[in-house]
Amino acid sequence: MSTDTAGTAARDEDPRSGGPADSAFVRACRRQPGPHTPVWFMRQAGRSLPEYREIRANVAMLESCRRPDLVTEITLQPVRRHGVDAAILFSDIVVPVAAAGVDLDIVPGTGPVVAEPVASREDVERIHPITRDDVSYVDEAVRMLVKELGGTPLIGFAGAPFTLASYLVEGGPSRTHAKTKALMYGAPHLWHALAGRLAEVTLAFLRVQVDAGVSAVQLFDSWAGALSEADYRRFVLPHSQAVLAGLADAGVPRIHFGVGTGELLTAMAEAGADVVGVDWRTPLDVATRRIGPDKAVQGNLDPCVLLAPWPVVEAEVRRVLEQGRGAPGHVFNLGHGVLPETHPEVLTRVVALVHELSARPAHQG
Repeated sequence: MSTDTAGTAARDEDPRSGGPADSAFVRACRRQPGPHTPVWFMRQAGRSLPEYREIRANVAMLESCRRPDLVTEITLQPVRRHGVDAAILFSDIVVPVAAAGVDLDIVPGTGPVVAEPVASREDVERIHPITRDDVSYVDEAVRMLVKELGGTPLIGFAGAPFTLASYLVEGGPSRTHAKTKALMYGAPHLWHALAGRLAEVTLAFLRVQVDAGVSAVQLFDSWAGALSEADYRRFVLPHSQAVLAGLADAGVPRIHFGVGTGELLTAMAEAGADVVGVDWRTPLDVATRRIGPDKAVQGNLDPCVLLAPWPVVEAEVRRVLEQGRGAPGHVFNLGHGVLPETHPEVLTRVVALVHELSARPAHQG
């Protein structure tokens, strides 16, 4: 956790009594006691909600991310429906990469598809730095949301350099990340040039969100679990550190999350975030020991559990809360995103259950 005194002061001083900075979510991220264990869900504003499917009908993904009115409405939907403790900005990890000049599209049923995959130094040089003007629609959406949300915190987010690079090198989603690893091993200087450029783009994108008023940020490294710890430390950690260090004075908690990263948690904890997200494969008590005592944890109910009968869901929620009690701070979440086939009512019941089981009087731990 950063020891930057300016950042700490900014996080501890909030002129708005009862505002986002004093919310259960932000307090847990800071490892401070709160009224209950906060809960939000990755991909909570998505295809599991009928109102989302309706508003997104006939609107392409990238277009929806560039329309502040749609971003605002979609971001608010799960807050209204579920009563979660935090909203997360509706966007996509490739939005800043597209703003940086990469020709790509988000293809339904496939994901991001890059027209000309990165394979040379010239390809890297074509990825230009971004400013607020390049993503002014994100700035506008965040400002609108902060007003609408009131005391509910808004989480900004971005994709981590490795995950973004894997899309750009592979040309789209990959099961093996073979081209990505081939570039890392065979042309490490080119790899670090690409990852370094993406770290700059990512940091700029997150800075725009922080300046517009988000209460926290999450760095998604969705595909980092494809790497060994040695490769993660050599090829990935320095670039994630650069992003997170660049936000040390931002005054907001930083969350770092990846999938399949149980063996990487110790290394990920060194990247500089205040909170480390844990997927469902690693119990939270085990993860806490690997991460260390100076980080909060986030997670980690298996998204598939939400498709089971309610008694099973309730038992698993209780287990996750119990395993999270030993952490210095715990934000309840899934171990990855909400599945589209999840019934919204189950999510609403999970939020209520987490609040009920973890309720503490007057911020007493």
